[in-house]
Amino acid sequence: MIKKALSPKERECLYWVALGKTTYEIGIILGLSYHTVNFHLRNVCTKLDAPNRSAAIAKAFHFAILKLPSN
Repeated sequence: MIKKALSPKERECLYWVALGKTTYEIGIILGLSYHTVNFHLRNVCTKLDAPNRSAAIAKAFHFAILKLPSN
């Protein structure tokens, strides 16, 4: 169950994590600091009740927060 809806920036950070980007790379892509990216991703894990980023990605797919790209 989702505790609270993800913000647009949290969704965006999670999207890039799901594509295999590192915190540093996400920061460059989004124009955010390393610490800000980690802040958003910690919030994602809390809101999805996930112990880590991998679990957050799995739960995001399960709850249709993230979707597989269509061809």
